[in-house]
Amino acid sequence: MLAAVLLLPLSVQALDRVQFLIGTNPGGGYDQTARSLAQAMIDAGVAQSASFDYKGGAGGTIALAHFVGNHRSERNTFLVTGAVMVGAIVQNRPPASLAQATPIARLFYEYNVFAVPPSSPIRTMRDVIDMLKRDPASVKWGGGSRGSVDQISIAQIARIAGVNPMRINYLPFQGGGEVSAAIVGDHVTIGTSGWNELAPLIRAGKLRAIAITAPERVAGNPTPTLREQGVDVEISNWRGVYGAPGLSAEQRRTLTRAVTLAVRQKSWIEALVTNGWTPALLTGPDFDQFVDSEHTRIESAMRDAGLIK
Repeated sequence: MLAAVLLLPLSVQALDRVQFLIGTNPGGGYDQTARSLAQAMIDAGVAQSASFDYKGGAGGTIALAHFVGNHRSERNTFLVTGAVMVGAIVQNRPPASLAQATPIARLFYEYNVFAVPPSSPIRTMRDVIDMLKRDPASVKWGGGSRGSVDQISIAQIARIAGVNPMRINYLPFQGGGEVSAAIVGDHVTIGTSGWNELAPLIRAGKLRAIAITAPERVAGNPTPTLREQGVDVEISNWRGVYGAPGLSAEQRRTLTRAVTLAVRQKSWIEALVTNGWTPALLTGPDFDQFVDSEHTRIESAMRDAGLIK
């Protein structure tokens, strides 16, 4: 796939303005992805300006429905998507699907972090598991929408604790900003979201990270993994972009070239480092196949965790 990417033309006709439809409230990971990509596209000279529209709720499927219903054949519009949206589609079976839009690119992977208020007596995930074993309802979890990677990881932890995931006290929020506020405000016992969404408050001492869902510690991040703590859970999120329904093959290639040029820019590379994102560019048929496999993988994980029948 790398060879295919490198063979793309080094220039592409600039779009006057790119529009991003974001399925969460401002400030979350989808928002950060859109703004970082928009800046990189402007830096690459493939876009002159950018605008952002937010339609949060239902794991991004409200935005998806609006996108496929109102932006047909728009050559300059992107929908930010990822594993959370796939999970919401699997769980809620909405009438709109990603198959109705035009796949453009997977951009990166990221890992979730679990955090508590600084005053919390919780020090490790083993402490949380002990609380779950005593009384599942006593642990109030905060995370993204139902069916998200956040909820799947929590359900997997519950299974390890010997607790039926259906007994988990889970509060869904519409983005990392809301999750952060819920943890800081002591409205939840423990919360989880992408590292980049909680990192500013963790660095400021307003949240305390206790675990990350990576297979091993992330460079420059002292947070211990779940596996280090004897909790055999590893899970990642991914984010990418889709184009509008009804695009021609050439229009799809144009948007793909634009994104490919953008992710080579210094501003994008800096965003990867700052946010703890792992680059994972995937385009063309390989991206199509990846999304299909994600539907299967996430449905299986949700079924195993007891989130769907």
